[in-house]
Amino acid sequence: MDKEDARYQKLEQLHERRKQVVRLHVRGTGVMQIVTLTGLSYPTVRKAIDLFEAGGWRAVKPAARGRNVGDGRLLSAEQEAAVRRTICDKRPEQLKMEFALWTRGAVMHYIEREFGVKLSIRATGEYLRRWGFTPQKPIKRAYEQRPEAVRQWLDSEYPAIERQAKAEGGEIHWGDETALVNTDVRGRSYAPRGKTPVTFAVGGTREKLSMISTVTNQGRANWMIIDGAFNHERLIEFLDVLRRDGRRRGKKVLLILDNLGVHHCKPVKAWLAEHKADIEVFFLPSYSPELNPDERLNADLKHAIGTKVPVRTKAKLRAAADEHMHFIAANRDRVRAYFQDPIVKYAA
Repeated sequence: MDKEDARYQKLEQLHERRKQVVRLHVRGTGVMQIVTLTGLSYPTVRKAIDLFEAGGWRAVKPAARGRNVGDGRLLSAEQEAAVRRTICDKRPEQLKMEFALWTRGAVMHYIEREFGVKLSIRATGEYLRRWGFTPQKPIKRAYEQRPEAVRQWLDSEYPAIERQAKAEGGEIHWGDETALVNTDVRGRSYAPRGKTPVTFAVGGTREKLSMISTVTNQGRANWMIIDGAFNHERLIEFLDVLRRDGRRRGKKVLLILDNLGVHHCKPVKAWLAEHKADIEVFFLPSYSPELNPDERLNADLKHAIGTKVPVRTKAKLRAAADEHMHFIAANRDRVRAYFQDPIVKYAA
């Protein structure tokens, strides 16, 4: 009879077979008789008995096979932790490296420079994967942004606005302006590998419109499309529409804007002072557009227009924008979803 090869048994199976050997041994069965009864090889039977006699039943359980976690790695645990912290806390340029982003090549170069350990690109990728790091599109952030101002906004200023809205029965709006052009083509197009698809610009005049809009975390969207320059007069016109709509619904408008110059001009300040009972404006930290949920609405609109056949006239551009904005306004869940982006979830 062929003997069982314990090397090819699962650990659970091997454990059960060892326990069977030990039970027979405890009853007084001889080793060679156990070999015959179980079909196991002599070395396997002998090892099970020796383990039991040395350490009892606990010693009979087989240890996990293969290399121990960490065996064969060139970086120590301390070095791995240091690399992870560096990737999270620093940009390559801050370390005087000629890389814009933390690519595998940048990480490989940093490890060799700091620790004298030379890894291949593939090995570097394996380390990154093991650490839970994935390639991601980075968020654009202005150099002028002050992190302490952003933290102050998130920890103190915005919670104060929330408390004021609750105390005054108000409604918080996030507002922003954007430009719409008829030559903006967005998205991706399938094509054979190695043959980049081509899109052709719209013939004739490049048409442009402006739009100011607001969103709330309850799913409301308001907008005004502007043909011509966006100035304080058009801003006040839009603010007055917001004020009258809020007053009709019994809601004071607490509007959060960025620091565009027109938002701070004297005519706007004077108008806001006159209507402070109905509408009040607050400002995001400078150079922090990523904190504004209304940026997601702008991206939604531009993507919708940019993926369609380009329009050739300003009237058609306006009609396309209005059509999609009416669609957005009628789908409150879509607007609420803008606030689920992790960066703006503070406002949800």
